[in-house]
Amino acid sequence: MVALNRVAFIGNSLPRRCGIATFTTDLQHAVAASRPDLETVVVAMTDHGQVYDYPSTVGFQINDDQPEDYIRAAEFLNDGRFEVVSLQHEFGIFGGDAGSHILALLSRLNMPVVTTLHTVLAEPTKVQREVIVRISEISSKIVVMAEKGRELLRTVYQVADEKIEVIAHGIPEFAFVEPDEAKARRGFSDRAVILTFGLLSHNKGIEVMIDAMPAILRSRPDAVYVVLGATHPNLIRDQGEAYRDSLVARVRKLGIDKHVVFLDQFVDQPTLLDFISMCDVYVTPYLNEAQMTSGTLAYSFGLGKAVVSTPYWHARELLADGRGILVPFGDAAAIGHEIAKLLTNAVLRQAMRKRAYSSSRPMTWERTAERYVSTFDHAGRRHRLKAIARSDTSTLLRDSRAPPEMRIGHFLSMCDDTGLFQHAVHCVPDRSHGYCVDDNARALLLACALNIPGEERLPEVLTARFAGFVQHAWNPDTKRFRNFMGFNRCWLEDSGSEDSHGRTLWALGVCALTDASLSRRKWAAALFAEAARNVEVFRSPRAWAFVLLGLDGYCAAVPGDADAADLRLRLADRLIAIFNAVETQDWTWFEQGLAYDNARLSQALILTGIATKDMATKDMATKGMATKSAVYLDAGLKSLRWLVKQQTAASGQFRPVGTAGFGETRRKPRPFDQQPLEAAATIAACLAAWRADHDVEWKAEAARVFAWFLGSNDLSTSLVDLETGSCRDGLHPDRPNENRGGESVVSYLLGLCEIRQLARLSESRVQPAPLVA
Repeated sequence: MVALNRVAFIGNSLPRRCGIATFTTDLQHAVAASRPDLETVVVAMTDHGQVYDYPSTVGFQINDDQPEDYIRAAEFLNDGRFEVVSLQHEFGIFGGDAGSHILALLSRLNMPVVTTLHTVLAEPTKVQREVIVRISEISSKIVVMAEKGRELLRTVYQVADEKIEVIAHGIPEFAFVEPDEAKARRGFSDRAVILTFGLLSHNKGIEVMIDAMPAILRSRPDAVYVVLGATHPNLIRDQGEAYRDSLVARVRKLGIDKHVVFLDQFVDQPTLLDFISMCDVYVTPYLNEAQMTSGTLAYSFGLGKAVVSTPYWHARELLADGRGILVPFGDAAAIGHEIAKLLTNAVLRQAMRKRAYSSSRPMTWERTAERYVSTFDHAGRRHRLKAIARSDTSTLLRDSRAPPEMRIGHFLSMCDDTGLFQHAVHCVPDRSHGYCVDDNARALLLACALNIPGEERLPEVLTARFAGFVQHAWNPDTKRFRNFMGFNRCWLEDSGSEDSHGRTLWALGVCALTDASLSRRKWAAALFAEAARNVEVFRSPRAWAFVLLGLDGYCAAVPGDADAADLRLRLADRLIAIFNAVETQDWTWFEQGLAYDNARLSQALILTGIATKDMATKDMATKGMATKSAVYLDAGLKSLRWLVKQQTAASGQFRPVGTAGFGETRRKPRPFDQQPLEAAATIAACLAAWRADHDVEWKAEAARVFAWFLGSNDLSTSLVDLETGSCRDGLHPDRPNENRGGESVVSYLLGLCEIRQLARLSESRVQPAPLVA
């Protein structure tokens, strides 16, 4: 393992007065202390119009309202060869709408980003949500300090669970001590001390605690409420000390001047710890539930204090199971009752203190730094592996030797004298699930793909076996293909799905054009013509797309079939109709959700557009054909560009639509489970797009997608065995699926065949012939 050497932190920094500055500084110090050879630097956010005397640990500062500073900061970090960037995110410390200026920095970084979200909103504005989603996409890991943060990231922002880490707010290592000595040092001997500390602002609920004091004083006349902290600088800038003055006036009105002490100070850590040490009860009467993190709560809890708090998110988790007391928001009577109970019951108070102190030991800055460094190490390691994979991808098109050899050992082992098995247990064929026409049609497509120059054909007996399976699947009574067959060679149904029928027609159409056997080409054309007669009643867009892919081959093989030519236009028009009906500014697709084999819809329109464009060129009298071809091509290319974007992770690698998100309406694709079928479809669609508009970016995209098989994926794990040609069935969030079934191996081999042909064509610099997959 390569040791981590340089880490940069982006956030506020002391001496700026705010909680983020304190946290960033404490975290940087703790991480630096965790390894003697680890260099750390802070990129400090400076609020507009302010100047701070930053320590030497601040290597760069960003004026929050200056966009060019963010770009220069990215250059500083890239030039400094930092291995990880730790972003401390809070709304309000970055410039731009909802802090969007930070995106200009993050998007330019060459290293992984680990983002700590100090606030996670349950009901963000549209812009706030977009910013957090984009930060999450760019980040290798997202850190939150409470399980509620994880829940919101998953449900509101659709962040993958495996990307989220929950790391508690750090606390100083401090002994469990009684408050008497600290009280004496601070001038509060013989008083029952209640403490709140932190920057004063309206949401802290100090006025509620003040209103609770008269009830507390009836039980403990010696009680004093100490409010330690300067007024928040933003409040000072906008309103001066009006809020503090209102609190002082409230105290005077209640006649409790001798029992409430305001200390207008921003203290250093040793002084702060001394103040916490002296209190008997710590209180956080915050008014807002949506408080994901409270450093003041964490520190007081970590010093073993009895805590009374309103039930904001952080407090609900930290103080559960008797580790503290929760009271309703804005309820002075409840706060007063619970604090009075603690101040008058030393046994109860001491038991709560001990539970808090014992529970907080994993939260010390030393332990917290260990968790962060482990997260940094993991992010850096994954980033290096992905960089290697991307580098391999970039050579794929330049070096004709780069694509793997075509190895079909596993594919052959998955076949018997009936056809291709559906499933495997690890690499062993699983006979219990038998066969399906879907996979045998795909196998027939592979046989046709291997007929091109530069590849070795499949054994004739094997190709004939796949064709025989398709023939046997045809049910003349229902005019449909059966799909599933048991190992005993008994069909399990009279008719398969529309999609399996369409996929079989696709294989027949390609076979009619490219099979090595003239007799089998004639067979395929005849069966295609018969089986295509009833597809107009189909309602599945994927079935339409599969039939269009078959028609691309069949119409080239049998150019005089006017019915087939008309069917092609009708099915393409149906795809255009649903595309026009569903498409919005944010959703450029044919359906309300994404499912399987998505890119085939785009590919079908692209190939239909190419074919009809050729027809219009040859027959200028064909009315409207040129217009139709342009419509097909435009929708196919436009939808594919959108799909490619949806299937690209923030770090740049291909991330196919996960099965967990199938059927969800207009949502960002789920990242898992990822399947080889999607990669093969996207490769084929991208190369069809290249043939349509000659944009070399499509070639690069196809190579990037193929690299997913080789390890440029979310787990940095190769799915294929290059010696046998086997392919794992997909990626789970934490591991690859070790089973290697028929669909997966054919998907890999079809994608490999395309990439190998592309490499040969790039070397010879000739325009490609149609690819079958």
